[in-house]
This record gives sequence, structure tokens and C-alpha cells, in this order.
Amino acid sequence: MSEVDFEGDLHQVDPDRWLSSRFVADVQARADLITLYALEAELMSIPSRVTQPLLAEMRYRWWADQMDGVFAGAPRKGHPVLEALTDVSRRHGLERGPFDALIEAHMGRVHGQPHDLDAFYVGPMQVAVRVLTGPGHDDKVVGAGRVWGLAQIGKLDEARSALGDANAALKGLPPSAFPAVAHAALIRPADAEPLKKLRLTWAILRGRL
Repeated sequence: MSEVDFEGDLHQVDPDRWLSSRFVADVQARADLITLYALEAELMSIPSRVTQPLLAEMRYRWWADQMDGVFAGAPRKGHPVLEALTDVSRRHGLERGPFDALIEAHMGRVHGQPHDLDAFYVGPMQVAVRVLTGPGHDDKVVGAGRVWGLAQIGKLDEARSALGDANAALKGLPPSAFPAVAHAALIRPADAEPLKKLRLTWAILRGRL
């Protein structure tokens, strides 16, 4: 499953992470990253497709059930995201926990629970780093994930205040993994795409958000 299967839609629904994925030079690694983001796009779109929290929860439970097949190497046939995710998970030795936590957090949100920053933002960023670089770097990106999350929920002042600690932790992150965290530098969602590209380029060149 190539990245072109997903990236057109992703550019529309998740432009910041789509932009940061452009800095992954390896074609297969970039396609794997796009697969992770395509899954998240599917989950994020559910509340806009149904009108009742219970219906949304049913759809999320369907996705939770599909993780059985993904991590058993037997995804639902004919579903491109699940098939691609199964391949990515197998090749990179991904663990199921962050995916289950993400789906559970989405179910909580449709019932009015507060954002779980770690489940929504930190865990997926850690998985993305593993896809690009391998295991052993989870602790380095916790701060960056929380900066990204705070910006996404509109807590921009808190996001800016957290940048120093996040950058300190990122010093040990391999440069090849930085495109998986670079979008955390885009803490002003309203900026135009050309400006975001400049910010991402500068962040990746420095290895800092």
C-alpha cells in the first residue's frame, strides 16, 4: 500500500503532519508514516459522520475490534488502512497499546471527557518515531507530544511555556526521526501553509521546535 493511497485526503484533514512528512527522504518510511496518520484521520472523522455519541462509540468499538486482526497479521480484507497498518506494524514491531489507548480516548471524547494528551498526541508521536528510527526514544518525545497537544486544543500559552523542556529532551533524538515531531513547532494553526513550511524547515535544520 503506497502513500499515494492516503496522502491526498490527509493533506486536507491533517495538513500540518502531512507537511512534516514531506521531510522524510526515504519513500517507504514516508509511506509508513502516512499510514499511521491515515488511521488517525479515520478516527478523527467519526464524530462528524454521526449525530449521536452512542453511534460514534459503536464505530470506535468497531475500530478497536479491528486491532485484533491487525496485530494478528489478519486484517479485514479490502480495507486499505487496516491492511497497510498491519504491514507497517509487522515490519516495525509496533505494540498495540498506543492504538488501543487512542481509540479509547476518542470514545471518551464523544462522551464529553477531557482530552487525554498522552493518548491523543504523545503515544502516536512515539509510534511515529519508532517507525522512522526504531525503538528506544519514547522518553525523548513526550514533551514534544504534549506541546503539540496543547496547541491543538487551543492552550497556546501553555504550549509555548513547554517548548524549553521539550527541546531539551529532543537533543538526543536521531535527526532521521525529527519529521515525526517537527509539526509540534506549528503552534499557530492559523498560519498560512508557506509560513508553516518555513517553520518546519527551520525546525528540522536545527533539531528544535
